[in-house]
Amino acid sequence: MNDRTHRFTVNAITLVRFPIVLLFLVLAVVHAYIPPHEGYVLADFWAVGAAVLLIIASLTDMFDGKLARKWNVVSKFGAMADPLMDKIFYLVVFPTLLWLLCRQPGQSTHSLVMLVLTVIYILRDQWVTFLRSVASLYNAYCGAMWIGKLRTASTFPIAIFIYLWISLHPSFIPIWVVYVLEGFLIGITLWSILSYTKAYLPYVKKSLE
Repeated sequence: MNDRTHRFTVNAITLVRFPIVLLFLVLAVVHAYIPPHEGYVLADFWAVGAAVLLIIASLTDMFDGKLARKWNVVSKFGAMADPLMDKIFYLVVFPTLLWLLCRQPGQSTHSLVMLVLTVIYILRDQWVTFLRSVASLYNAYCGAMWIGKLRTASTFPIAIFIYLWISLHPSFIPIWVVYVLEGFLIGITLWSILSYTKAYLPYVKKSLE
């Protein structure tokens, strides 16, 4: 394959994350509305299908960058499209998890934790985007920090785990395990906010002068 084909392939892998995540939303909602008396086989089919889509979405995030570097077709478009697809993942998956929890009895505390997690994720992305925009005015390097990469890499598997726990209710996994994972995501997101703020704050101050 030539460079043009390689570049198209990498960009397609990145952008396909968007329809995959939307299809996850559809399957998760369908599963939530299946009456209990319809049987667990059909219900589990939709839930597992939705989880598989999340796994595929996480794999696209893993391989698009690797292929771009391997084929030497790293581009500015890819550098902007990849984090956008990550944000779309958060904007679709976390509200979906929150909605699923709100539908289930006895999950008010868990719903509150998921609400906090969802809001922090959204606010963090908006804040970091603002900081990078200001820093770019001064030709600053605006690449992803290691804490941001760790946050993204952790989010995919944990989101899949939380969805499976909510949808399939495995009795052998206690709820405190889910709380620990959600707490980890909240903590690492707050850490990310502080790290990016510290790095880009000089440019914000400069813009205010």
